[in-house]
Amino acid sequence: MSSEETIAILDFGSQYGQLIARRVREHHVYSVIVSHSISLDELRKMNLKGIILSGGPRSVYEDGAPKCDPNIFDLGVPVLGICYGMQIGCNILGAKVATADSREYGSTKLSLNGDDKTLLANLSGEKIVWMSHGDQVNELPDEFISLGKTGTCPFAAVKHRSKAFFGVQFHPEVTHTPCGKQIFQNFLYDICQCKGDWQMGHFVDEQCQVIREQVGDAKVICGLSGGVDSSVVAALLHKAIGDQLVCIFVDNGLLRKGERDNVESTFRDHFHIDLRVVDWSEQFLTRLAGVTDPQQKRIIIGSEFIEAFKSQLDDIPDAKFLAQGTLYPDVIESGQKDGNPAANIKLHHNVGGLPEELGFELVEPLRDLFKDEVRVLGEHLGIPEHLVWRHPFPGPGLAVRICGEITKDRLEILRNADEIVIEEIEAAGLYRQIGQALAVLLPIGSVGVMGDDRSYEHCIAVRAVETTDFMTADWVHIPYDVLGRISTRIINEVKGVNRVVYDISSKPPATIEWE
Repeated sequence: MSSEETIAILDFGSQYGQLIARRVREHHVYSVIVSHSISLDELRKMNLKGIILSGGPRSVYEDGAPKCDPNIFDLGVPVLGICYGMQIGCNILGAKVATADSREYGSTKLSLNGDDKTLLANLSGEKIVWMSHGDQVNELPDEFISLGKTGTCPFAAVKHRSKAFFGVQFHPEVTHTPCGKQIFQNFLYDICQCKGDWQMGHFVDEQCQVIREQVGDAKVICGLSGGVDSSVVAALLHKAIGDQLVCIFVDNGLLRKGERDNVESTFRDHFHIDLRVVDWSEQFLTRLAGVTDPQQKRIIIGSEFIEAFKSQLDDIPDAKFLAQGTLYPDVIESGQKDGNPAANIKLHHNVGGLPEELGFELVEPLRDLFKDEVRVLGEHLGIPEHLVWRHPFPGPGLAVRICGEITKDRLEILRNADEIVIEEIEAAGLYRQIGQALAVLLPIGSVGVMGDDRSYEHCIAVRAVETTDFMTADWVHIPYDVLGRISTRIINEVKGVNRVVYDISSKPPATIEWE
């Protein structure tokens, strides 16, 4: 993306770093998250319009606290510091940072000090902002101008008199700061002079060129799952290299109802892609028999995927590359982005294992995109709407939605329940409003009454979340009548179920999937 106007976001370990990137892109300006230790030479190679310093959990005065090259303020582009980013910028430029007498967490009133024409332009009076800090700037030299304060933070927004540095102690990237959108607009358009012309068509053209340069004349294997990410990768690769692409779809026996038929019709009939279908369901289910530990399930599924792929390689002798639908949140959550200290949350994701085992080089054309951007890309590439807007489905399939042992009977129960959940939210017009909806088979039985008899049967948990980036999510307030229809249909139509519950946990602390 080097030809695009770029905002570089230096990551100091912020939990909100990906939200900053999203807010910038929502203004049609390309953004990229890089390490706080990035060199000036690397920054100069970008078509850089501005820099944002992210928040972070450390104190700038701690030994070993992350720092950036102090010369970034002399690169000739504006710099915006957010929370820790403000503190590190102010500290480098002569201000004092210390532990706050009163820490601020949550919604706070920001009082603007004057009629600022730069970062806080078109804002006045008091604004609600979101704070999350224990340190703050407590001494500001004459080279700075204070733009705003709160009841306990005297310098909640500042700018430097001679250098294009701006800082805010609050988080404009979160929705809890309603004026954040205006602040980003001011920074991107008025201060950085961005044109705001980043479009998905630009991404397609550039990525096609990048893919062609990377793979040359070699064959590329793409593992299709039927989900949005791998489908968009396949369509993008097909546009870039045509018949050099071979797609492999592994039927692992852990699929949703009708999954295999849907994938075959879409990619063979619609895109005319070379698609190889491998039925490896017996091997998967045999290895998973009696296994209840979630991590062990993932390990088994990963190793069997490798075996399924290996079974096809003799027929694709020129294959040197493996394409994966890795997205930006996957990279961040797997702790693999430029030394990002994020916890390794997505242990089951496809960002490791397979390429090394098979000796392939990775092709990951979506690794700088968020989920909603991938959907826009899919529409641009002509993928059918029902597939582009399909809810995410995990790589290990229904294995992470069956708590406990995986058997053919339990899989059938879950498939039927899952289909009812999706049918009812579609019928209620809720599907596009929900980020992800699913059914989970719990490892417990419960007493019920079926007709005149007592029963002891399975329990299904229904989960539906709303989210834009899948980094955070909240449970959906599905109308009671819709929940009632889902429950009634599952209990009446799915043999072996006598109880349905609704999951009202947010992410964090819960994950979207159960295992």
